Amino acid sequence: MLEKRSLAISGHRTSLALEPEFWAVLDAEAVARKLSFAALIARIDEARVKADPDQPLSSACRVHALKTVQAEAARSA
Repeated sequence: MLEKRSLAISGHRTSLALEPEFWAVLDAEAVARKLSFAALIARIDEARVKADPDQPLSSACRVHALKTVQAEAARSA
């Protein structure tokens, strides 16, 4: 089930719908990096625009969360 959150990035309001598991990874990363949740999403959005502006932000957030988990797993191995 998707969970929707609203936030402001780059001066405009937007909303994202992601599965709770992805939100959990992104929330934990924001805390670990001492960033606000909106600041983390803004960073993801900036990278998305540079790499592939046609990619939806929700997809970029999912990929970012997956890469975060993969990097943590690699460090733990």
